[in-house]
Amino acid sequence: MNPRHPRDHSSPRPAPAPDVLSRRTLLRLAGAAGVVSATTAGSARLAFGAPGDGDVLVVLTLRGGFDGLGAVPPIGDPEYRRLRPTLAIDEDAVKRIDGPFGLHPALDPLFRFWDDGTLAVVHAVGQSSPSRSHAEATADLERAAPSSSGWIDRSLGALGQAGLLAGSAVGSPALPASMAGQHDKVAVGRIRGMRLSLGEDVVPLGTWQRALSQLHTGAKPEVSRPTSLALRAVSALRPLSGQADDAVAAGYPGGRLGEALHDVARLVKNRLGLRVAAVETGGWDLHVNAGRTDGGPMHDRLRELGQALAAFANELGGDFGRVTVVTVSEFGRRAAENGSFGTDHGRGTASLVLGGAVRGGRVYGRWPGLAPDRLVDGDLAITTDVRSVLAEVLTARLRASSTTGAFPDFRPSTLGLVNPR
Repeated sequence: MNPRHPRDHSSPRPAPAPDVLSRRTLLRLAGAAGVVSATTAGSARLAFGAPGDGDVLVVLTLRGGFDGLGAVPPIGDPEYRRLRPTLAIDEDAVKRIDGPFGLHPALDPLFRFWDDGTLAVVHAVGQSSPSRSHAEATADLERAAPSSSGWIDRSLGALGQAGLLAGSAVGSPALPASMAGQHDKVAVGRIRGMRLSLGEDVVPLGTWQRALSQLHTGAKPEVSRPTSLALRAVSALRPLSGQADDAVAAGYPGGRLGEALHDVARLVKNRLGLRVAAVETGGWDLHVNAGRTDGGPMHDRLRELGQALAAFANELGGDFGRVTVVTVSEFGRRAAENGSFGTDHGRGTASLVLGGAVRGGRVYGRWPGLAPDRLVDGDLAITTDVRSVLAEVLTARLRASSTTGAFPDFRPSTLGLVNPR
């Protein structure tokens, strides 16, 4: 025992009044606020702008390398079965769509959206300088330029938003590289757990706001602003945190993807100013025993994806018309199956585009074919840059003034995917 600090055997001090924070208590709990401004256990990140009825872009990243040839098989291409003798899907099992293509039967929750004209596919899509490395390809996809900032962050400036800007990133404890940069972003956990994230069971939110404001008086903006933004986001979301939050009861599959899209739908419907949402789901790196029509990992991933997107569209109701979902992935898979009845890292893939303003019922992009002389080092050639898909939604639906900042030194082509707002 340190003789300078003998043990205190006196009665414990009374707890501070509910509306008073000691500096020790404040500093002990301030870490929770810091977590909210960066990440929480729920791994959802939200950035908020002024309430309104503007359009929302949901970027759904399928991490691991999405097999576009499996999800949207070119059953009419004569080389398809030669390249995939085990994994090829029978023609009578798919939903025949546009041209030589079909939709994998596990995507059947989305079939009605195809028939309604609100689901489209962009095939042979990818990056201009593809890499088969997960890390390199993901970094290139999220930055979309030789820059340390991300394309979503750079696009926010062109949306004309003031204050906190809308966004969501689910599935990773770290802010995705697509959102890195100078614009305001506030990271929080899942809406349901947000109250506990700030320790509001110990200190009321109003006390947090006043005490942290005093603590940061005179502090540099890089120190005070993240906490301020986090508290403002929590204040905006508090009304939602007490609402019913059962994603499965709303038709979503169990798991993170359904929970994330359910939270995004609630943000859209409650008009909290959400403009760009970044959601992710993994499990697409299927090198071994990918499966076929009636089962296996590919079937299961596609079933979850189809159910989650269908439930999302259903929950949006009348707001479906102002939301566009675009799926992206760091790369596609090899055209030929491997010796383990799976597929290895490739190039071109397929993007699903879902929304009330989508000109659906069509497969967009130029199909390069699967003949040996049309493949690129054994991969599906890329004929549409994924930035063109994203840029079109940003300008036609979100009314971005320009996509030059988001995608510098790139001139996007117009596919006609969506009806202009």
